[in-house]
Amino acid sequence: MASRGKSETSKLKQNMEEQLDRLMMQLQDLEECREDLEEEEYEETKKETLEQLEEFNDSLKKIMTGDMTLVDELGGMQLAIQAAISQAFKTPEVIRLFAKRQPGQLRTRLGEMDRDLMVGKMSPAVHTQQKMEILTALRKLGEKLTPEDEMFLTKNTTATLSQFEKVTANLGSEDKIMALASSGVKTKE
Repeated sequence: MASRGKSETSKLKQNMEEQLDRLMMQLQDLEECREDLEEEEYEETKKETLEQLEEFNDSLKKIMTGDMTLVDELGGMQLAIQAAISQAFKTPEVIRLFAKRQPGQLRTRLGEMDRDLMVGKMSPAVHTQQKMEILTALRKLGEKLTPEDEMFLTKNTTATLSQFEKVTANLGSEDKIMALASSGVKTKE
């Protein structure tokens, strides 16, 4: 998260430099072609170019005074989703399987957890937390849950998981959610 905005800042700087170069080149070309143009055409083109330069200068002023931010509304939504994911899912394996769209493996993990609970290898509290994470991930992946699973979710949903459901529901595209989840997952090579 520490590097957020660096590539955007670099790209903005590059775009600003290119725009300035284009406007200066336009003025230079205009002066070189002055004799080939009618006086009225020359004046109108020069006026338009100078207006573009004024707009460019105004944009620079806004950026320099902080009136413009690089983290726009979409960036803000991305941050909110990443925060929701990191708080909603505490189990790295669940985050990884969710991000990689692997509902089959999530269901396998759920079965393993149920077995571990029965043989005493997993505490009921940890089982409940991880089952909630997996069922929420499966729902977000569009998987059909059993009525028992739905009842379990209703009974045990935490405020954090509920918030994650609300935040991600407003995005509209599952691909966006997956891309955001994937951005925070490091795979083993």
